[in-house]
Amino acid sequence: MVSFFFCTLSSFIFLCIHVSSAADTISANFTLSGDQTLLSSNGTFKMGFFKPGNSANFYIGMWYQELSIQTIVWVANRDKPVSDKNTSVLRISEGNLVLLDGNNLVWSTGLNSSSAHDAVLQDDGNLVLRDDSGSPLWQSFDHLGDTWLPGAKIRYDKRTKKSQRLTSWTSSEDPSPGLFSLELDESTAYKILWNGSTQYWSSGPWNSQSKIFDSVPEMRLNYIYNFSFFSNETESYFTYSLYNHANVSRFAMDVSGQIKQFTWLNNNNQWNLFWSQPRQQCQVYAYCGSFGICNDKSQPFCQCPRGFRPASQKDWDLKDYSAGCVRSTELQCSRGVINEFLPLTNVKLPDNNSEGLLGSTSCRSACLGNCSCMAYAHEETSNRCLMWSNDVLNLQQLEEDNSEGSMFYLRLSASDMPRNSPSGKSNKVMIIGAVLGSLGVVALVLLAVILILRSLRMKRMRGEKSDGTLAAFSYRELQNATKNFSEKLGGGGFGSVFKGALQDSSVIAVKRLEGISQGEKQFRTEVVTIGTIQHMNLVRLRGFCSEGNKKLLVYDYMPNGSLDSHLFITQTGEEKTVLGWKLRYQIALGTARGLAYLHDECRDCIIHCDIKPENILLDSQFGPKVADFGLAKLVGRDFSRVLTTMRGTRGYLAPEWISGVAITAKADVYSYGMMLFEIVSGRRNTEQSENGKVRFFPSVAATVLTKDEDIRSLLDPRLEGESVDTEELTRACKVACWCIQDEESHRPAMSQVVQILEGVLEVNTPPFPRSIQALVENDGSVVFFTESSSSSSHNSSQKQNHSSSSSSSKKTTNNNSSA
Repeated sequence: MVSFFFCTLSSFIFLCIHVSSAADTISANFTLSGDQTLLSSNGTFKMGFFKPGNSANFYIGMWYQELSIQTIVWVANRDKPVSDKNTSVLRISEGNLVLLDGNNLVWSTGLNSSSAHDAVLQDDGNLVLRDDSGSPLWQSFDHLGDTWLPGAKIRYDKRTKKSQRLTSWTSSEDPSPGLFSLELDESTAYKILWNGSTQYWSSGPWNSQSKIFDSVPEMRLNYIYNFSFFSNETESYFTYSLYNHANVSRFAMDVSGQIKQFTWLNNNNQWNLFWSQPRQQCQVYAYCGSFGICNDKSQPFCQCPRGFRPASQKDWDLKDYSAGCVRSTELQCSRGVINEFLPLTNVKLPDNNSEGLLGSTSCRSACLGNCSCMAYAHEETSNRCLMWSNDVLNLQQLEEDNSEGSMFYLRLSASDMPRNSPSGKSNKVMIIGAVLGSLGVVALVLLAVILILRSLRMKRMRGEKSDGTLAAFSYRELQNATKNFSEKLGGGGFGSVFKGALQDSSVIAVKRLEGISQGEKQFRTEVVTIGTIQHMNLVRLRGFCSEGNKKLLVYDYMPNGSLDSHLFITQTGEEKTVLGWKLRYQIALGTARGLAYLHDECRDCIIHCDIKPENILLDSQFGPKVADFGLAKLVGRDFSRVLTTMRGTRGYLAPEWISGVAITAKADVYSYGMMLFEIVSGRRNTEQSENGKVRFFPSVAATVLTKDEDIRSLLDPRLEGESVDTEELTRACKVACWCIQDEESHRPAMSQVVQILEGVLEVNTPPFPRSIQALVENDGSVVFFTESSSSSSHNSSQKQNHSSSSSSSKKTTNNNSSA
């Protein structure tokens, strides 16, 4: 009635405008301004004005509505901010969705059509501009920012030869397009570019047979994301969806220059980094800008060399290092002005603007004689002088033992060079005389100290434990013992392992740790705690070194190497002696005993977090030893970030790492189950067959078990003809399938696994794991095992309680459990 009154007022003729609109829609007569927002119909995404960080600018953007951390997934006016959201308006005008700042046009969808009717924020985060019939005229999914949501596509147009790009923000407070972008090229490979030109990472071409990108092998075992690649005569594109739509996930071209995949952890209310490329920050081209030095071992990653300072300290504080470093004192190139060269040792040389001269000319003189020469290096292999003019990009500090390191000489004003305090000749003579005089006084004291240190060193080099715990080695001692870390035994996410020998000729394995940030006291305390954990199926920690950032662990050397070297044929075709079934079964049982000890018999439950064949070492009698069991404790409880930086372990990760629930010892059980399958088959769980199809062994084993097929078909073909205990083989396959159940409550504890493998407990046929069977739900009852003397009619909870409290007639004593 009121509306009718205003529309028919007799004194005036008004145009009656219906201003109501759905919460997710901008209609022709609805505007968005101030604190007004749009909300998708399912409540997932919200759109409105926002201000990033401490910035004074406002942008129209889209973010997740229900997450505690505001995460922007799309920005309309990313390079044209507005200063006042109350005087700015988003509306439909002349067939376009436009953003106006007063009367000034800030942003527009840029269509020539005049048929736009409304714009709707969809449940998938896509903003769609539609005509009267509801057909899309424009959509935000075709104009991506830095974030790639499920359902969106990154395209390559075969007609125009142009790619759709995912482009990073400039900084955390500036959503304008940054220097790093991801795009699809004509070879069907995704690549990351710096400044739209220099490529520094590629996914490799799409393999249509295995349905993965060649350089992203971890896609083989993915059960969270459903990836799809399409190509026709006009375009190619890649898209993805989530198997479980309750999960929240996104890809982002980060300001770090890395493409990152995140999943939301509901329990922790934070984003979990699931995957990223390139893995090392300094692999990002020119990350530290001109004259900036990148170091993967430092925080922050970028530093300015002596004589330089950040071009913009504010940008550096926001982790935007693209402007690089500038000189503290500008160079002068005139007669009488002295310039000198600052030597930078063990660096990866910049790869831009280098000029080569024959080595017959002095590199230093040649650079001094050229006013545009900013730096030089001598290339020994070609006997050339390399000189850099203008900017020096992609300068990287390497580790001391990296053979690729070079000497780099950076031109500086003489006033910026490190120098001793000026003094006359007489002062130098006085200093030398004082030093020589003092030498006579302290000679006896130094001799006594040397003798004492030599005695302590001899004890340490013999591995003697002066405090009843571990031997504390110096870095130089371990450097000598390993011959400057020359014989590498292997490596992983926590560091590299080197072979060495102490002065008593005992052989050791030295692990040089990476990513360990504890202080000296905390590190020593935790290492000594780990050193007290002793079990015949755990590698013995003999000592450690902690000198600043140099942190190393010293273990007993295992002469038969790691389990993977005996199970799998190497890439070079090398194959060691095939392990027999009895030996494999004992290795599986011994590993289970070691894990059960860590989980149940230590003062604190220790979760290994990286169980795989590479971390099971074999002694001279092929006895299994679980290695790296203390490293998860040393790096702290933020395991998710550590694991995502590891290589080759994705196939052993339990589903809860991604779904966000708290990690328990059952994560190790899952990894153990995956490894047990590989012990049975003698092959990686995922491999490509001769016809190009990908074979996933756990699915094959689960099919054989659930359909009661021939269990021997799962055995390593190299064991054909060997007398194999079928009961042991069946028991191993069943317990492995129980271990990889999706719900961690459905998995047995490692102590129960030990009892099953020992034959104390009978194991029932497991259900088909949902993640393997295309996420098909299993409605059957969940039963791990029954007592061998019990009735099969007991329900699962009765059996579990009964098995843990009663003693079976078949139960045997495990003499290792208390070791």
